[in-house]
Amino acid sequence: MKLYFSPGACSLAPHIALLESGSTFTLEKVDTARHLTASGVDYYSINPKGQVPLLILDDGSTLSEGPVICQYIADQAGNTKLLPAAGSLARYRVMEWQNYITSELHKSFSPLFNAAFDAGAKKIHTALLRKKFEWVDSKLAGSSYLTGEEFTVADAYLFTVAGWSKYVALDLSDLGNLQHYLARVATRPAVRDALKAESLPA
Repeated sequence: MKLYFSPGACSLAPHIALLESGSTFTLEKVDTARHLTASGVDYYSINPKGQVPLLILDDGSTLSEGPVICQYIADQAGNTKLLPAAGSLARYRVMEWQNYITSELHKSFSPLFNAAFDAGAKKIHTALLRKKFEWVDSKLAGSSYLTGEEFTVADAYLFTVAGWSKYVALDLSDLGNLQHYLARVATRPAVRDALKAESLPA
């Protein structure tokens, strides 16, 4: 398999999942501003959506959308810790978190990175996003990870998205449960290796 990524983007979540699962894969960096791969190929010719992540499967076909890629990675590896078995309530709990992170957190960052939004609009969006992280913080009380004591693909995704707060005016430093959680995730070998491979600070 081959993962197309951009450092620190949402592609970091499947990158972590690949390492956690012990999968064999290669990486190729994408310049998302110029839509060029590290090898100089027009990324639109590989992924017409122009977004990362994109996973090239062993048969040469492609899979896009981070939460779906993570589900595929865990299932192909037979790793029921990263994603519990199909049909189990535990699996639906992970998928519930995946859906919340992608729809309520991930997309809520978009206005904060968009230069077309003025300071007033960004302040409103920041306040709304802060409320959502406050709720996440409350759900982390008494648990090592989002769904209990096992690290799952949802944790890889939340770790990635929460990390974007330092690039925008979103202060989450007072959310104790969240900060302890992020520090805990950051100590995992697969997470450290993914950050190193993407030249990101640990």
